[in-house]
Amino acid sequence: MEKKYKRQIRKQVKRIINVVWNVFIDGFFTLLPLCLTIGIFSFSFSLLKNLLSPLQGLDVPYLHLIPHNEFLVVLSLILLAGIFLKSFVLRSLLNFFESILSKIPLIRPIFNSIKQLVDAFTPSDNPTFKKIVLVEFPRKGIYSIGFLTGEFSSQLLPIPKDVIYYSIFIPMTPNPTNGFFIVIAENDFTELNLTTQEAMALVMSGGIIQPDRLKKE
Repeated sequence: MEKKYKRQIRKQVKRIINVVWNVFIDGFFTLLPLCLTIGIFSFSFSLLKNLLSPLQGLDVPYLHLIPHNEFLVVLSLILLAGIFLKSFVLRSLLNFFESILSKIPLIRPIFNSIKQLVDAFTPSDNPTFKKIVLVEFPRKGIYSIGFLTGEFSSQLLPIPKDVIYYSIFIPMTPNPTNGFFIVIAENDFTELNLTTQEAMALVMSGGIIQPDRLKKE
């Protein structure tokens, strides 16, 4: 009788411990995204503040009265750069400087990769990625997200010229600057209802970050 009573007590204790543990786990994973977001934001803010600390020495009247004035200085400089770069002369100088960087052996691969990635995210009249597509890659039955970059020249194809072929870049996760270049017929891919930014977020996160508008649908 006493053993049975002890077993019942142990079961009740285990049940209570399991309930408390499950509640703790739920609370932990509920707060984890918020805490990580705050932590990453605080770390990034502190890092940027340290990097921009030399700007606090600028002798500008009343600037020291503005909290975190170094960020205001940088934002102002970026705005002025955008205004000045509207000038044809300054734009030509920038293009010349970029062409020099793209020829330096050690700097070229890093600079070109970053520039291509930035250009892909930058809205323009002639975007690098014209469409977001779904292709069967690397084999049938497996689908990958790709970026259509343009029509492929039929002069380079040793196959019938009556079919239009397109150049498609398939990025890798989580680094989209690496990937695969494929040439595919126009009927062998499907266009997706995604923006470049949404597709990039989807690829870089391994499918975790999906567009909110599609979740609602």
